[in-house]
Amino acid sequence: MKLAQWQEGFRDWLTTGSADSTDVFGDRAWPGLTVYQNNYRTQLVTCLEVSYPQLLRRIGEGNFRNAAMAHIDAHPPRGWTLDTYGADFVDTLVAVFPRNPDLHELAWIEWSLSEAFVAPDASPLAREALWSVNWDEARLRLTPSLRHRVATTNADDVWSALQNDADSVPDGEMLDVAGALVVWRQGFHSRLRRLDADDDAALRLAIGEGHFAAMCDTLVMRLGEEAGVARAGALLADWLDAGIVVGVDN
Repeated sequence: MKLAQWQEGFRDWLTTGSADSTDVFGDRAWPGLTVYQNNYRTQLVTCLEVSYPQLLRRIGEGNFRNAAMAHIDAHPPRGWTLDTYGADFVDTLVAVFPRNPDLHELAWIEWSLSEAFVAPDASPLAREALWSVNWDEARLRLTPSLRHRVATTNADDVWSALQNDADSVPDGEMLDVAGALVVWRQGFHSRLRRLDADDDAALRLAIGEGHFAAMCDTLVMRLGEEAGVARAGALLADWLDAGIVVGVDN
């Protein structure tokens, strides 16, 4: 038997725990073989605990470990570093806790904050650079650290309370009107913000086509001409101050 076959069989057994995978080792029992599998699983559970500390606090060690083991069985590591392990943990949470979207969004917040922190650098655009912009043709360039998703719960309030060791943590609740969650890095700090439906519509256009004029048109349709134009200007100023806009192309 070739070494590659032994290695493949050992990998399959390590990641699945299936007794069928040990056939490649022959009939001879391997004393202490389970030590490798225990170490493998323990390290991955620890990796998930480090990546999702507030989720761990929220659901408790027992529930977290059950979700972690389900994830390890379904999603063996595929990256060259454990830093990437857990990127799809939200998918496992959806399967394990299908009726708790607040947990799905809480996990997304934690992973996105970590991703934003190590995203490529980009200098925020100074306001002085806006004087020469042709706003009819302008396209906004946003920071590569920006992360965005639909918000259906108060998961951001839950995360903030857990992160700040608040005396009381709110229960997970559905929002009356869905909005959006936005994460990005400003300087050396990752930021989290919840957007209402109007601001979310504008940001989606900025993320997609990037045309500032189209963003203004959308807000005018939603809010009326005067309020829409004013809101577009206020959003642009806010995104500049927050470091979300890093360039404007004509």
